[in-house]
Amino acid sequence: MFTRTRRAVPLAVTLATTLAVTGLTGTAAQADGPEQIVNGTFDNGHAPWWGTGNITLDSSTGQLCADIPGGTVNPWDVIIGHDNVPLVAGETYQFRFFGRATPAKVGKALVQLPVDPYTQYLAVNPELSVSGNDYTYTFTSPVDLPNAQVAFQLGGSATPWTFCADNVSLQGGAEPEEYVPDTGPRVRVNQVGYLPKGPKRATVVTDAADALPWQLRNAAGTVVATGRTTPRGLDASSGQRVHTIDFTGYRSEGAGYTLVADGETSRPFDIGSAFYEQLRLDALKFYYTQRSGIEILDRLRPGYGRPAGHVGVAPNQGDTAVPCQPGVCDYTLNVAGGWYDAGDHGKYVVNGGISVYQLMSEYERSALARTGRPWKLGDGTLALPESGNRVPDILDEARWEQEFLLSMQVPAGKPRAGMAHHKIHDDSWTGLPLLPHLDAKKRELHPPSTAATLNLAATAAQAARVFAPYDRAFAARNLAAAKAAWAAAKANPTVYADPADGNGGGAYSDGDVSDEFYWAAAELYITTGGTEFRDFVLASPHHTANIWRDRGFDWGSTAQLGRLDLATLPNRLPDRERVRASVAQGADTYLATLRAHPYGIPYAPADNTYDWGSNNLILNNAVVMATAFDITGNAKYREGVLETMDYIFGRNALNHSYVTGYGEVASHNQHSRWYARQLDPALPNPPRGTLAGGPNSSIQDPLAQQKLRNCAPQFCYIDDIESWSTNELTINWNSPLAWVAAFVADQGAGDARSRF
Repeated sequence: MFTRTRRAVPLAVTLATTLAVTGLTGTAAQADGPEQIVNGTFDNGHAPWWGTGNITLDSSTGQLCADIPGGTVNPWDVIIGHDNVPLVAGETYQFRFFGRATPAKVGKALVQLPVDPYTQYLAVNPELSVSGNDYTYTFTSPVDLPNAQVAFQLGGSATPWTFCADNVSLQGGAEPEEYVPDTGPRVRVNQVGYLPKGPKRATVVTDAADALPWQLRNAAGTVVATGRTTPRGLDASSGQRVHTIDFTGYRSEGAGYTLVADGETSRPFDIGSAFYEQLRLDALKFYYTQRSGIEILDRLRPGYGRPAGHVGVAPNQGDTAVPCQPGVCDYTLNVAGGWYDAGDHGKYVVNGGISVYQLMSEYERSALARTGRPWKLGDGTLALPESGNRVPDILDEARWEQEFLLSMQVPAGKPRAGMAHHKIHDDSWTGLPLLPHLDAKKRELHPPSTAATLNLAATAAQAARVFAPYDRAFAARNLAAAKAAWAAAKANPTVYADPADGNGGGAYSDGDVSDEFYWAAAELYITTGGTEFRDFVLASPHHTANIWRDRGFDWGSTAQLGRLDLATLPNRLPDRERVRASVAQGADTYLATLRAHPYGIPYAPADNTYDWGSNNLILNNAVVMATAFDITGNAKYREGVLETMDYIFGRNALNHSYVTGYGEVASHNQHSRWYARQLDPALPNPPRGTLAGGPNSSIQDPLAQQKLRNCAPQFCYIDDIESWSTNELTINWNSPLAWVAAFVADQGAGDARSRF
């Protein structure tokens, strides 16, 4: 299992707790235990409360107030705290306070361990108004601790403001309160829409044992189709009993349809195809605002403009001359550019590799597949600074990342020349929110790894062929880098990233790189036809193995990328027909999983343990089905892809679309330091077309552990910026979204014919 080990802030929690936010009116069950806060009313000064050295506490008005300086970076740069608060394991506490801010701000309140690793037992982000409000929260302590800390973290604002608190209270004896998500109507649909000639299915959550009548209504409320549901029994992934509605036979285009069954009316949806044309673009436009090393122009992305990040302009130390971690190397590299990997400021070769591969793969499919429409990805389609250069915009965007990957290669004459550094990021974690140009942390290159080197070899070989018609010099540069990386990887086949190297960025460790070797050899063979690469492909155990895992492929499992390209791109591999047939066999496996699943999901991980980034794994399984359709022309595979999108767009246990801006109830608080409107109203939400990671059974972050304890797999998700284990955004999650969106858009009404 390959799981991120990133941390959003330098606070680690491994203990399950329960949190309930009860609003501003103090409606939680009242606590009756002893008061744990000393002088929470500030009637006699403010001792024992303390503040960091950059503020002065003032309790002369009967409230505890402080002028908070502007220009700080992290929330913990300004703190008001109270120490030596006793906690008892298993006790449920009620935490209350009055708070206000001038001007209005989002604050952060914590009950935590006062020393490293600063384990949080309660972490909330109250929206503080000018007039002030009362806030009440409950949590259950997982530990006996005589000296917990109550803290208000108030830093990270560019401008000064004033904070005041009063009536701070912490009492045991409260009633535990469970977080219950609002899942809306029990009829779950694709909230965006269905293709006119594609499958149209929905799920009804009901305890009814027998089939139920259903109605399809148009926007005027007129019944246009009827039928009966199909009972599906208990769905293990949600813990729900469900039925299926199938209205595939209805094909009339329109907006505002609803389904009615068992006394419930679904959220509205369309029947058409325009929304997929828009998603084709939006999912790719995401990458421009993820760029490092360049100003993001507001005229190109209104509301998302920001200064260039990490270019060495104060307070940045910049990426233009980055040193290695101590003892790793004696040189610096200019690694400016590329995409920020996720919601932090790190850049990782293994994550960048699969992401840029999928963008270039999307372009190659559009040019070669019978249903492909390459002009939909052409020059000017994405509104980029490079638009107008006679190069397809999707390749302009891919080049921004590929240039970064090339820059991570160890220079000639240095130890392990030709290998690629695994990653570059801050030397320690930063907090949220933090715009890239305000990051003052030291940047470091991390040691080279075989996995990163093979990612570079694979993507550079791919870039050599896709850029050849547009920039021969860049294509040649990539091919040379690919060959050098291949040779360096063969000379250093077991240099693995340290799984403990996770301070300031994810570790992305991978102890088996045989799949990366296979992928890189496949790309080099397709591009060059070289005997060495052909023979390596044929000799690899991945070439004939069943590589179609239940959980799908990702950055740590890349043999599938080589298999897909060998099956679809021109080459003279002697067993190519067997390779093509194996893709259909893999697609059959995912299609069978989808058909057996009550929610129609091509994803069945062992023990129903949903992975970190489950949505990207599900979409990558859809890529396999889409490729099988392109190879065989069999419509069943396309139908599987379309039904997969139903899950992403709301036909799921939470009745929630995981793509920002798509669907009536959709993710919009994904974890990010600059799309952080939930924490700072001056900042935007993630751009339209951004995929959330999705349900994750391991719920590693404190907020998820607080709210989602004992969650059924599909319920292990919360749309909150602090939930980095369920709600992160990443470049390698949007890449399969973009790939699949383009595929679906190419299907027209849902009846396009294809064959490679």
